[in-house]
Amino acid sequence: MFIVTGANGFIGSCLVKELNEHGVEDIWCADVVGLEKRPELLRTKRYSRFLETENILPELKGQKPQCIFHMGACSSTLEMDREYLKKNNTLYTQELFEFSQKHEVPFIYASSGAVYGDGSKGFDDEKDPHEYVALNPYGESKLLFDQWVWGRQGLWFGLRFFNVFGPNEYHKGPMRSVAYKAFLQIQENGSLKLFKSENPKYKDGYQKRDFIYVKDVVRGMWELYQRREQVQPGIYNLGFGKARAWIELAQAAFQALGKPEQIEWIDLPENLKKQYQYFTEAKMDKWLSQGLPAPQWPLEEAIEDYYKRYLLGDHIYW
Repeated sequence: MFIVTGANGFIGSCLVKELNEHGVEDIWCADVVGLEKRPELLRTKRYSRFLETENILPELKGQKPQCIFHMGACSSTLEMDREYLKKNNTLYTQELFEFSQKHEVPFIYASSGAVYGDGSKGFDDEKDPHEYVALNPYGESKLLFDQWVWGRQGLWFGLRFFNVFGPNEYHKGPMRSVAYKAFLQIQENGSLKLFKSENPKYKDGYQKRDFIYVKDVVRGMWELYQRREQVQPGIYNLGFGKARAWIELAQAAFQALGKPEQIEWIDLPENLKKQYQYFTEAKMDKWLSQGLPAPQWPLEEAIEDYYKRYLLGDHIYW
């Protein structure tokens, strides 16, 4: 039996799909959002139980899962309630970790590229997490757990996801990817809004992110589970490994939709100016050195697959 927290969310539901693709169906899916409120993501998935997140540990008495994939968290970079984030993202992860280590269960959890802050200290997953300073409370909550778990023994793996996009993200509101927002805007208006740069080092549209398709993320997690006994425990970056400019994403979106490029430049909102990352790029050396798979979906191919197979296809969910 496997446990996937955040299973009724973006990455979690895609992970359940990936597990199904490998014949795994004895899955306990857990989330704070019930199936009545959000039925679409797990509708076609095969799993054995759905639980409210708070019921996982009580229900696990006498049980030993094959692995805990802890994807559940508040992932909003706009959330300013530090106590809520600490309880939800940091302390609960500690509880699950302690259960997993007590019962010798592999533990794979979602960290975030947000822990690297403004990037001035690099994006190195081999450095002590205490060296980094996040730019927002969400990043802080992820960094706090990385700092707490650093150096501990056991079969555990923290994955610092960078800019993940792809099918099943539609419920995320303002946290939906620019890839998805671009699709909606171009289809509706024929144009796309992008933020102007406030940093003289970057021209408008040349702020850069490490974009990774969700299919690469969940494939990476499955391969990590398969190789868990050979891979060194610890924290790993999981991005594509190459920063790409927003303008390149925009060009890929217009091309996939067969429409002429038309971009409207807008000012960066005040509430984002102090926490805006102008450059992110996952250092993937450690991941690759462990024999784990390199991402296979370059930005242009991923955008085309996302749009044509899902957003323009018969079924938008994966």
